[in-house]
Amino acid sequence: MKIIRVTATPLNLPITVGEGAQRKQTALSLVLVDVETDTGLIGTGMTAITEEEVVGTIVNDVARQALIGQDPLRHEQLWDKLYWLLTPRGQSGYASHAIAALDLALWDLKGQALGQPCWRLLGGARAQVPVYATFGFAFFGRDELAEAAVQWSARGFKRLKMTVGHHALQRRDEPRPLADVIAEDVQRIRAVRDAVGSDVQLYIDGNCSLDYFHALKLAQQVQELGVAFFEEPVSGNDVGNLVKLRAKTGIPLAAGQNEGLASRFRDLLVAQAVDVVQPNACISGGFTQCLKIAGMAQAFGAMFANGGAWPHHNMHLHAGLASGTLVEYHSVAVDCCRLVFDDLPVPQDGVLALPETPGLGFKPNRERIAELAKRPLSQGAGKA
Repeated sequence: MKIIRVTATPLNLPITVGEGAQRKQTALSLVLVDVETDTGLIGTGMTAITEEEVVGTIVNDVARQALIGQDPLRHEQLWDKLYWLLTPRGQSGYASHAIAALDLALWDLKGQALGQPCWRLLGGARAQVPVYATFGFAFFGRDELAEAAVQWSARGFKRLKMTVGHHALQRRDEPRPLADVIAEDVQRIRAVRDAVGSDVQLYIDGNCSLDYFHALKLAQQVQELGVAFFEEPVSGNDVGNLVKLRAKTGIPLAAGQNEGLASRFRDLLVAQAVDVVQPNACISGGFTQCLKIAGMAQAFGAMFANGGAWPHHNMHLHAGLASGTLVEYHSVAVDCCRLVFDDLPVPQDGVLALPETPGLGFKPNRERIAELAKRPLSQGAGKA
């Protein structure tokens, strides 16, 4: 079996979030990558949370030629080949996104060729995974946020995540004082906790949008509200600042969803900067590199979880490994996936069951994708 065709399709997807008076319009970008073989099998991977047209160009104009004629089952060889082609001097960013999408497509192919779902090929530790719902975004007002939390809890989700910081550092020129941002965040977190009670686990996500000083102030003020972890609290996942923050707060820290190199996770673990390691299969080098990151996390006794959304890909990783735990069910990202894929599993009572279908277990809808591809691409990364 040989690879005969590699194609990337960048998409900018319109999404409506919420119901009734809470309905909000947003968009998210992603890139689909197809790898076709001379047997007729096609594996499909994806990546997101970046400029979709850049990653599409990397795949179509650079990586494609390195894969044509190769054996798709030799994923370790091909990952190494792509690494030295796209990141020969330690670069990350777009290159790691492209490698992740290609690697997922190769694993999808491997599963189809061997007649097994990816989660079984990755280890088959369990047939279902617990999920947490990311529901709380900046475009919701305080009362809307509390109501949304109640609705998600009523649907059986007892683990909820909301964003904080709201791109405070990158929006300082508005002006928008960081002190005001975190003061409002405290009230928003309290409103959610009061709405859902103490039985619901609550996580907060800073999306790397705060400095150390304000991240610490926020953590200190909400610690009494029972926050289960604080994800990406400081800009750039700065290791030194994470170490200082972890020493001064009782809230566990999480990071890693947008890191592209395994060495970055090594640095986080060696410095004891985080409690929860969160590689994302769609961003952190696909399943091939995430397996290595999971091994490091286990060796250091750190929790291994999914951050950064795309549950239907990451569920295979966490079901495959004995150390796998939580998968993020990001509501906007899930709506994006529903636009492009068919047969996506739906959680029941906060648990996502893994499919027995070979490969990833769901297929792209080519007709819908062709229509969506006609939309203008985003100006910068589409983010909820």
